[in-house]
Amino acid sequence: MNDYLLLLLGVVLAGGGGELFVRGTVGIAGALRISPGIIAATIAAFATSSPELTVAISSGLNGTPTIALGDALGSNVVNVALILAAALLIMPIRVPRDSIRRDFPAALIVPLIIAALLADGELSRVDGLLLLALFAGWFIAVLNEARRQRSAAAAVLGEHKPVYAVLAGLAGLGLLILAGNLIVVSASAIGEAHGIDAFIIGATVVALGTSVPELATAIIAGIKGHEEVGLGTILGSNIFNGLLVVGVAAGLSPISISVSEVAPALILGFASVVLTYPPASGVIGRWRGLLLLGVYAAYIVVVSQWR
Repeated sequence: MNDYLLLLLGVVLAGGGGELFVRGTVGIAGALRISPGIIAATIAAFATSSPELTVAISSGLNGTPTIALGDALGSNVVNVALILAAALLIMPIRVPRDSIRRDFPAALIVPLIIAALLADGELSRVDGLLLLALFAGWFIAVLNEARRQRSAAAAVLGEHKPVYAVLAGLAGLGLLILAGNLIVVSASAIGEAHGIDAFIIGATVVALGTSVPELATAIIAGIKGHEEVGLGTILGSNIFNGLLVVGVAAGLSPISISVSEVAPALILGFASVVLTYPPASGVIGRWRGLLLLGVYAAYIVVVSQWR
């Protein structure tokens, strides 16, 4: 089959699989009475980061981990500068205090840590283990807070039937795994055919494709009046991508690349999170969405010319 058709099929499966997986896992968590913000930052974020994780595993085992790095960092820019921007244009977002305290600082520090680790031109297996350890620390902190916040919470995305939730989650996970394989294979072939290096194709086409689940989550959450779910999912997904996904990729196969090559994704990814940091009122206004779209446009221009 044509590589472009395979890529399109992968994007479609990522969107459908992410939607099913989010509905399933949120339904299960809702039955366990976990608050929406915690659900978003953990279960929903993991669900929507599953394509990036499968890309990391596939590319790491195939000896092309730079695709995983480009995908993860590019997805982080897309998540905030495009996906969150779209959600903000629909309606302002009120940010829970626990998210300001926990998720925003983590999302801000991730690109700085990766930049520091790449100072020697390589993300080694030891660096990968360090990223995984940092992820474990953040995740444990979230779980501890979940225990404290556990209360009767309504299902976030409308899922009430536990059996259906389990089936939907498993079906979504299967589609996401298949989508990740299709995207990395087709994107690699397209990149090679056009003489585009692995990082560039990962940072643009692959990143956009694997961010489709975040877009679905943000829009559905906004329409249903649970804006904090969309924000938590996006911030959580960025943390998963930067620490878990990149950590897994580097752990499977060291990533040799200079920090200057990934500078656009790191700098604009950091700038995107800074632009979304909420004011004292805790409400992120629509006008921030326009600024974020400007950042995304700059990212596309810079990354396409940054050779």
